[in-house]
Amino acid sequence: MHSSRVCNLIIDSDDLETNLAFWSAALGVDNWGLDGPDDNYGVLKEEVAGLHIELQRVPERKTSKSRIHFDIETDNVAAEVARLEALGAQRIEEHSGGKTHWWVMQDLCGNEFCVTSVQSDSWPREARPWD
Repeated sequence: MHSSRVCNLIIDSDDLETNLAFWSAALGVDNWGLDGPDDNYGVLKEEVAGLHIELQRVPERKTSKSRIHFDIETDNVAAEVARLEALGAQRIEEHSGGKTHWWVMQDLCGNEFCVTSVQSDSWPREARPWD
């Protein structure tokens, strides 16, 4: 018998410092910095929803879509999209289906993520309030 859980999220970045500042602000983590050999890793030094989040420097921007992304769940999609755009994110494509509404967005290095209406049964546990 064994157990497992998602505990890390790694984001490739061709501009590590800029993207690290974006993700720390987007997720509300004040304690972050460069780490690892030759400062090729950036770390958010507190967990977000139980995840350790780390960025790794890559030599150049990838031209293909990210192979990994995550969703940001919110009770006000328009307000959250606007907040993330103010940090430098870009809207890519809007979707709706049934009761769900979401935007595919892109961070400053081209990594895609989604901002979606509430989907989790555990909402609002661990939701971070924003002004």
